[in-house]
Amino acid sequence: MPKLAVIYYSATGTLHGMARRLAEAGEKAGAEVRLRQVTELAPQEAIASNAAWSQHFDRTKDEPRATADDVVWADAVLFGSPTRYGNISSQLKQFIDTLGPQWSQGLLADKVYAGFTASMTAHGGQESTLLALYNTIHHFGGIVAAPGYTDPLKFADGNPYGVSHVTGGSNDAPLGDPQLAALDHLAERVVRIAAKLAA
Repeated sequence: MPKLAVIYYSATGTLHGMARRLAEAGEKAGAEVRLRQVTELAPQEAIASNAAWSQHFDRTKDEPRATADDVVWADAVLFGSPTRYGNISSQLKQFIDTLGPQWSQGLLADKVYAGFTASMTAHGGQESTLLALYNTIHHFGGIVAAPGYTDPLKFADGNPYGVSHVTGGSNDAPLGDPQLAALDHLAERVVRIAAKLAA
């Protein structure tokens, strides 16, 4: 049974929903799954200034937080972050930056990795966010298992680098069928590849 860790940061809930869908799809694909959100770093006044951010923070404050052990434990890791100026959020980056001891021991290598993201606009840096994430995976010695166009559904979702979602000007557009199908495909793909590597 492959072990899948879904590790993400979500401010207002979009990435949270994507992560939950990936965790469910990973379990259906036969994986043991850990769903973990990284620790919030923003000051309370910044969180309070945005109603959706504040509400999501309150709803998820008691959920399990990601630790280095979650990455070491996993055979496959899906990292998720909203787009921040074409890059991953500082919250996810800070978590990754704490993995130096595990990296130096080679404990992050030879695992399957892929990513997911969201932004308010269609050209809001989604692809550059995933590519920036993968720079780190190369340093880990990880195996990037981006979905490419390995299934016709990827032509609907349109992102060969991972899975992304456009939340729109009000930042609350729900996940649609193309995104849900793409999330399922991504989870199934990384679990399948991780199982082959473990065989």
